[in-house]
Amino acid sequence: MSPLDVVRVHPLCAETPVAALQCATTPAESVYIRSNFETPDAHDAWTVRVTGVVQRPISLTLADIAGLPQRSVHVTMECAGNWRLGMDPVPEGEPWRYGAVSTTTWSGVSLSGLLELAGVPPDAREVVAVGADAGPRSDAAGIVRFERSLPIDVAMHPDTLIATHMDGARLTPDHGAPLRVIVPGWYGMASVKWLAGLEVRTEPFTGYFQRQRYVYHTGAGTIPVTRALVKSMIVSPLPGANCPTDADIRGWAWSGHGAITQVDVAVNDAWHRAALGVPASPYAWTPFSLRTQLPSGDVMLRSRATDASGAVQPDVIEWNSLGYGNNAVRAIPVRVVGASLPAADA
Repeated sequence: MSPLDVVRVHPLCAETPVAALQCATTPAESVYIRSNFETPDAHDAWTVRVTGVVQRPISLTLADIAGLPQRSVHVTMECAGNWRLGMDPVPEGEPWRYGAVSTTTWSGVSLSGLLELAGVPPDAREVVAVGADAGPRSDAAGIVRFERSLPIDVAMHPDTLIATHMDGARLTPDHGAPLRVIVPGWYGMASVKWLAGLEVRTEPFTGYFQRQRYVYHTGAGTIPVTRALVKSMIVSPLPGANCPTDADIRGWAWSGHGAITQVDVAVNDAWHRAALGVPASPYAWTPFSLRTQLPSGDVMLRSRATDASGAVQPDVIEWNSLGYGNNAVRAIPVRVVGASLPAADA
């Protein structure tokens, strides 16, 4: 099995394969990759500048960052365009299926530690993370740099990281080496790779990837993409699989708006309450399972999650022209044949 399902080679975009989605922690080699431009060259002399309305602009080396208190977070991260191919009509953008989501441990330092060294004024409103990656865009003049802003309270949260490691090993270039932002609960565009700068602002940021991309274009206007919407995914049985009558249906549910409180699983049109497991962290997907009897023949399985905010996965999402935030309930076709088989390991 290939460790990744490549969607595009240049710049590299690749999904977690279906088999690897069954793992509670995604194997490091199968963590999905999203790049908007070609990968910058990392080097030991890399620095990150903290500028803007700070009390004392600073420039930190990799050694400076390594000397700050270290922290780790275990996070489910999803690309905002995940399951774009499930929208009708299919919008522009990378043709993601449903594998642009992974769960792993990121380690580094709290972003707030860098901001505190520079001194953040009380009227600070946003922090812009500036990536070293840049390039031309067909709908913008000149060279565009990848930049995204965070509200000051999110930037100052102790679990918003400047990561140097993934799954216990140093970041690889494809995952943003030597430094990337990690924002638990937000779609992946907020976790800026190849971090080169932080700009503290008192006014809203209006850069290309804040106002023209990673936004919802709907009838209600233009809204920036932020936290991940409530979602679930059946990972066993696999789509198209032959299943026994006595079935063990398993999957994951996650949300950036609160803990998962309920998952229901449909066998054809009959809904059943699934059992919830314990997530590995407050930011990791929640396991769910349902042991049930399936009817013979062709069967359609679906899952629907609810989070602590009261949000429920919709059957159909409001279509948007850039294809973000598709958290609609997804059907899994299987064929039920033969006698019961032993349940798969969790």
